[in-house]
Amino acid sequence: MKKLAILLVLFISITTFSQTITGNELLQKAIQFHDPNGNWETFKGELFVTMETPKNADRISKINIDLPNQYFAVLAKRDTVITQFALDKGSCSVSLNGNHNLSAEIKKKYSLNCERAKLYKNYYTYLYGLPMKLKDEGTIIHQKVEKRNFKGKEYLVLKATYSKDVGKDTWYFYFNPDTYAMEVYQFFKDTKDSGEYILLSGLETVNDIKMPKIRAWYYNKDNGYLGTDILSKRK
Repeated sequence: MKKLAILLVLFISITTFSQTITGNELLQKAIQFHDPNGNWETFKGELFVTMETPKNADRISKINIDLPNQYFAVLAKRDTVITQFALDKGSCSVSLNGNHNLSAEIKKKYSLNCERAKLYKNYYTYLYGLPMKLKDEGTIIHQKVEKRNFKGKEYLVLKATYSKDVGKDTWYFYFNPDTYAMEVYQFFKDTKDSGEYILLSGLETVNDIKMPKIRAWYYNKDNGYLGTDILSKRK
């Protein structure tokens, strides 16, 4: 009976906490867990990401991010093909197997263009900068925090939408209620069965920032597996 009473008190306290904590407060606690020293704003370093996908060879990427100097580069290898995209302030460069002097046909075949370079920059800096990137201008943090069960585990869920000039998707971020570590995120487009969810596991500490080591991607509509990204600090 005593154990039951203790469990009831814990349940009530957790439920009450999830109802009273605001979105901004939850985000701040999550940032305190992942980036306690506020290092993301001046991040300068290398990430190595191995992408595993069904029926394809692994893609191994070396990513350089230097936020203070507005520099980004990704060198990716799959089979015998090596592509590189770089953005240095206002300038852009691309290469294939170390060759920068490429024909228009080759650039089109391998999507070697500045638009793709910007896409990679936004993709990698957003995902590996989470949850800190949720402080960016144009991000709308919803203040109602939801307690939700996902894949058999309870989470505190933060909803984020974006101003029209930033994005149209609706994102949900799932945080461990005890540590505030980010363990899942999920996005939807126009319909409920659109978009994907990403399961996060393990941590890799880079520049004193705790980044998810493994990201496994799935479709929302049918739980179909898309692939897994594995982060390491060096190769």
